[in-house]
Amino acid sequence: MSQSGNDGFETRAIHAGQVPEPVAGAVVSPISLATTFAQDAVGEHAGFEYARTDNPTRRAYELCLASLEGAAHGLAFASGMAAEDAVLRLLAPGDHVLLPNDVYGGTYRLLDQVLGPAGLAWTAADLTNLDALSDCWRDETRLVWIETPTNPALTVIDIAAVVAFAHERSARVVVDNTFATPYLQQPLELRADVVVHSATKYLGGHSDVVGGFVATNDDELATRVRFLQNAVGAVPSPFDCYLVLRGLKTLAVRMDRHAENARAVVDLLVAHPAVDRVLYPGLPDHLGHDIARRQMRGFGAMVSFLAAGGETAAVALVSKTRLFTLAESLGAVESLIEHPARMTHASAADSPLAVDPALVRLSVGLETAGDLVEDLRQALDAVV
Repeated sequence: MSQSGNDGFETRAIHAGQVPEPVAGAVVSPISLATTFAQDAVGEHAGFEYARTDNPTRRAYELCLASLEGAAHGLAFASGMAAEDAVLRLLAPGDHVLLPNDVYGGTYRLLDQVLGPAGLAWTAADLTNLDALSDCWRDETRLVWIETPTNPALTVIDIAAVVAFAHERSARVVVDNTFATPYLQQPLELRADVVVHSATKYLGGHSDVVGGFVATNDDELATRVRFLQNAVGAVPSPFDCYLVLRGLKTLAVRMDRHAENARAVVDLLVAHPAVDRVLYPGLPDHLGHDIARRQMRGFGAMVSFLAAGGETAAVALVSKTRLFTLAESLGAVESLIEHPARMTHASAADSPLAVDPALVRLSVGLETAGDLVEDLRQALDAVV
């Protein structure tokens, strides 16, 4: 079963890195549970020695997702945070990182409480404004960390503009592509150096696997990350690799339906008196809407809004839905609702990255759109 780099996204999602199993002809990549592999002689083997270093199921997954990101190299990790940690470990004590001023709370925690004490410096900046980026730039700045859209404010950052700015100053750019997925956004085409993912989200897509991923076209950087992948050992199990690989096959059709449902939800929110403001890149008045139109294939299915009644109304609202499950995480078939200030972003509560306590975040799933709209309507009506 051949696959060409010229094949379409959906074709590569199903075939890239995956060939029929040679003994029985199984069309699904087998789950290889072996921890060690026989060698014909010392140093002579079929490409696998020890499962932490490489595994046939993991290799199929890495090849497939790398293809979808347009990357020469793909490396799988046990979680999105493990993937981020591996990339940030490439920096040295005294180096400086710039990140969005509404970055994911886990990224902030990793930089501030784990890598910061080890000597890595960081500054949060408005990455939508190159003047603000310039004001925060230091001689030691080696990396710009982009989320776009951001979590949870859904700020859109111009990847190409930030990349050009950073590269002129000999710094690298990493893009967290979790919200957009490679189906909606291709950061490497915009000359970003590295893409990271929480594969737990849309890539897996079914709330049943935790994983992370790093994709790059930089050979030297890939070699260093692969060394860390093996040396630190934060790798996914073969079964986890199988689950994400299975999820990738339906990523395109799921993202289309996610976005369709999100649009129906947004139409309700913008008209409801219990909502003060809707944050969604697909709205013409959303800051960065034009950039999103230019660098994204669609606007995704993450929707945030500010409750008109403030924090009290937001906390009450998230407990009143029936189909939107009150839970952390995102990007799966079921719809989720959460209060970021007290849940996913609680670690940033006392920092400059604190989330507005009136903000509610939705991950719009694949249920019947009308059912989701009615579920939110009754919850919103209850807090007016």
